[in-house]
Amino acid sequence: MNEKATKPEKHKSSKSKHSNKYKIIGTKRYCYHHANVNPCCMIFLTFLNICVFLGFKEEEKSYQAITWLPPEDYNKEFKKYFDFFLKEALYMELQGLQCSHLLKRNDIMDSLENENFDLLFVDAFDLCSPLVAEKLGKPFVSVLPTTFGYMDFGLPSPLSYVPVFNSLLSDRMGFWGRVKNFLMFFDFSVKQWQTHSTFDNIIKEHFPEGSRPVLSHLLKKAELWFPLLPNTVYVGGLMAKPVKAVPQEFENFIAKFGDSGFVLVALGSLISNYSSHELLKEMNSAFAHLPQGVIWRCKPSHWPKDISLAENVKIVDWLPQSDLLAHPRIRLFVTHGGLNSIMEAIQHGVPMVGIPLFGDQPENLFRIEAKKFGVSIQVKQIKAETLALKMKQVIEDKRYKSTAVAASIIRRSHPLTPSQRLVGWTNHILQTGGAAHLKPYSFQESWYQQYLLDVFLFLLVVTLGTMWLCGKLLGMVARWLCGARKLKKP
Repeated sequence: MNEKATKPEKHKSSKSKHSNKYKIIGTKRYCYHHANVNPCCMIFLTFLNICVFLGFKEEEKSYQAITWLPPEDYNKEFKKYFDFFLKEALYMELQGLQCSHLLKRNDIMDSLENENFDLLFVDAFDLCSPLVAEKLGKPFVSVLPTTFGYMDFGLPSPLSYVPVFNSLLSDRMGFWGRVKNFLMFFDFSVKQWQTHSTFDNIIKEHFPEGSRPVLSHLLKKAELWFPLLPNTVYVGGLMAKPVKAVPQEFENFIAKFGDSGFVLVALGSLISNYSSHELLKEMNSAFAHLPQGVIWRCKPSHWPKDISLAENVKIVDWLPQSDLLAHPRIRLFVTHGGLNSIMEAIQHGVPMVGIPLFGDQPENLFRIEAKKFGVSIQVKQIKAETLALKMKQVIEDKRYKSTAVAASIIRRSHPLTPSQRLVGWTNHILQTGGAAHLKPYSFQESWYQQYLLDVFLFLLVVTLGTMWLCGKLLGMVARWLCGARKLKKP
């Protein structure tokens, strides 16, 4: 997980009776990333004893929650765009519908303004959140629950070694890799422009002329946000919890397989949209080839009656994922490639076989393969023999386990916990009235200034001008010499 903070230019730190409140904004219905901002709120509650959450799903929380209902046609629009979301990981028109509805709710916006928060904590995936922060004139910290490349935050991204999002390239590119990255950069730029343009009408409707923000500029106002800059802080692992003993039913199952250990299979909450009779059959057959036990998060009530469950497989509605990953007898984690699942696996040094479904998952798992933490296989390519071969490859090749353990040591040996980094840097922003001293001046430069194109153009003009002038002078000298010779002739 990555973190950034942005600060509207006119903001001044308030010191009212409401000061030091933290505002987490998340529209939880369409965005599963509330699983990332919820822990942030709990951390602030633990360290600072205050936090407020904004969403439109009523739940019991130990902190104050402000809920709001979506427009009546939201569910219809949600179904309309859900398939598109699965394919493209973007459905900005739906976000725009929600955003416009929220900004029209004067009761909620007035309530937020009256609270006089010092800081807003938002999910960067929701592009409406920076607009709400700008409307309130408050600084905000963004939790980015995906890779940096998903959005343009103005970070230096040399195309020679920083891969464009979804390019499936690593930082070590050959010539053709750089060509592919260069071309995909233009495709990505067009898609990003389309994304931002979705919010243009919303900005015109809710912001007065002369003070209308540009969404891309808001994202680039980073003050806590590839070579990393001082205003970039990693706080990955916020969801990590102390390891507990696994329930006895799991221990009893694991004990059956002795030193062979077990494989954990958890493919996220959206796997039901991809599950088919054939997929379950192939996966079940693949697991039957393993000497290990398999604990699989798969609803027993949805299991096809005509498929006989393999003897070494246990399917459950729910499982304590982090606790099972910490179990000494785990041998492999089969995952969909969600960032939180990957972070938990790295935390406990468990190698992976990834089955990406949508969004940033293919990109995440490509990084896993590049770092030799595991391998991946496309869901449409799953056959029993292929999946079994992939799993055996990762389990039997000890290099995958050793690299995963090495990554775990790096994570665990950090002098500060993710929670301490999150709270410490957030306090730093509040105490300094923002973090302008961490923001590079390059964020204020135009793109041609950052790449020195104006300098190159100037030098090119000077060079060509000098060459032209020298040519002219040489021509004049040559003509003068020729003229002088003619005069000397009788």
